[in-house]
Amino acid sequence: MDIIEGKNPVLELLKGERKVLKIFLSKGLSRCKTLAAIEELAKKKRVPIEVISKERFEGIAKTKAHQGVVAQAESYRYLNFDDFLKKIKDKKDAIVVALDEVTDPQNLGSIIRSSEVFGIDGLIITRKRSAPVTPATYKASAGAVEHLGIIQVGSLSGAIKALKEAGFWIFAVDGKGEKTYHEADFSGRICLILGGEGKGVGRLLYENSDFSVRIPMFGKTSSLNVAVAAAIVMCEARLKNQIQGGEAR
Repeated sequence: MDIIEGKNPVLELLKGERKVLKIFLSKGLSRCKTLAAIEELAKKKRVPIEVISKERFEGIAKTKAHQGVVAQAESYRYLNFDDFLKKIKDKKDAIVVALDEVTDPQNLGSIIRSSEVFGIDGLIITRKRSAPVTPATYKASAGAVEHLGIIQVGSLSGAIKALKEAGFWIFAVDGKGEKTYHEADFSGRICLILGGEGKGVGRLLYENSDFSVRIPMFGKTSSLNVAVAAAIVMCEARLKNQIQGGEAR
């Protein structure tokens, strides 16, 4: 069972397909549009809502960012990689993002949120040395976890190889990239690889990529947070892909 906290995350949870077991509201919670929407959706889905004392509520909540709303839901289930490839096999403009050892749950949540906003088809993470989907990740994603296919794999190198066989062009997004991201040709089926905090894309993944791109820097700071970098490149990739109609090179 997962604990989901916060008004917007719980609302997005109810909009998704995951089974919601129960919702708890802290006694004395102020009324608002989001809370009303939660109650309406919960009623439609026959999800029980219980108003409980602040003391009992604090015992259920896992963080201090709950906003007086907590939901109990079935455990998050990652999308199977082979099923994902079958799902997008006919999509000519599919965009996949792969994360190489992004370990901060806040960064992962932010990347999930940006991925959903920019219409990314799937996000690949690894089972080891990567942040999993947790309540903190869920909160940072503002509930976007429910609307994005997230795939957890044992080997990122193996997943990249399978994507290549499925007709994807692989782009390593790294500070030493050969071209700036706005010079890149993002037409066709593409995968963007982003490296973990402070390390960038691993050497083997970088060498096995078809292309490498960087974000130009104009200030004194030498790098961007991985979640910010991901959002910048994802936006550009989706815009160019749409304009070019997803046609392959």
